[in-house]
Amino acid sequence: MTATLGGVAIPTPPLKIGPYAVDPPVVLAPMAGITNVAFRQLCREFGSPTSLYVCEMITARAIVERDAKTMEMITFGEDEHPRSLQLYGVDPVSMREAAKIVVGENRADHIDMNFGCPVPKVTRKGGGAALPYKRKLFREIVRAAVRAADGVPVTVKFRIGIDDDHHTFLDAGRIAADEGAQAVALHARTAAQRYSGQADWSAIARLKEAVPDVPVLGNGDIFSAADALRMVDETGCDGVVVGRGCLGRPWLFAELQAAFRGEPAPVAPSLGGVAAILARHARLLAAHLGEDKGVRDLRKHMAWYLKGFPVGADLRRSLAMVSTLAELDDLLGALDPDAPFPADAEGPRGRQGSPAKVVLPEGWLDDPEDAMTPSAEDMHSGG
Repeated sequence: MTATLGGVAIPTPPLKIGPYAVDPPVVLAPMAGITNVAFRQLCREFGSPTSLYVCEMITARAIVERDAKTMEMITFGEDEHPRSLQLYGVDPVSMREAAKIVVGENRADHIDMNFGCPVPKVTRKGGGAALPYKRKLFREIVRAAVRAADGVPVTVKFRIGIDDDHHTFLDAGRIAADEGAQAVALHARTAAQRYSGQADWSAIARLKEAVPDVPVLGNGDIFSAADALRMVDETGCDGVVVGRGCLGRPWLFAELQAAFRGEPAPVAPSLGGVAAILARHARLLAAHLGEDKGVRDLRKHMAWYLKGFPVGADLRRSLAMVSTLAELDDLLGALDPDAPFPADAEGPRGRQGSPAKVVLPEGWLDDPEDAMTPSAEDMHSGG
């Protein structure tokens, strides 16, 4: 495959994760409350069916204990293949048992492991971005998942580290590769940065040098197709992971596909086109969650979809409080269908926030070789 950046051809070798050719080499990042089956289907309709679209984070312990909400979250479309499920855990035993259930019951075709979440309720229990600091425990958890997956490909996602004084990404990459991970993905921020500031893409290049034998995926600050190609060009990574850049813009996957294939970029939708996409998203959510819950779930997406468009305050407020599909259709009909896609709608979207000290278990930083499992593993799936 050859992509084009600034008129210059960029060779991009095919990305393979286990038996799956990921073409173009694009992954939808799991996002809590966002990447349910409805949103994944919408992104797939714009992008390639052979890219990867990962479900919301699923807690290993919740699978083992058959938590009803969690088991409901492990929902994939009939034509969704490969089915990508992200697992979170701090205990090798529960991770092994969860992977056995996922594989034994044919619930997914690919398991991604979450070691990148910076949310305090996760890190205070030693999970997410806190865990790779404990090298032995990290190794045991990855090993448990890979062995229990019995051939189903396992990938590992992590951050640069806890903060600027505690970088873990190079060790994490090497350990994951040693234990049989089929790819590693780096969100090029520390946990302390959360989603603020700029991602340090140079760390992705350093990881690629450190683990040359497994694919390295880059994540962080991809808000356009040009960003994705630039990341590949600057870092040598094998593919990209897209999160906040597609919020309210599922058609970004069409732009990414065109860019990686060296094809002309599709025209950005007018407000009328965005209204049609919103209506489609609403109906997919209603089919998945029921009309009442599905339409309420859509509310969080409204500001992202309408960013930069000339929509009056009253209409924006009504759309943010919409309750039924019929009401949504009426409100969308009041939008100016010919309003062009605004140039200032490009760029960062979604949560950014400010840097903050990472909340960790007491004594967590005392001994990076301590393999003791944290005392409690969260049951809350979704992040």
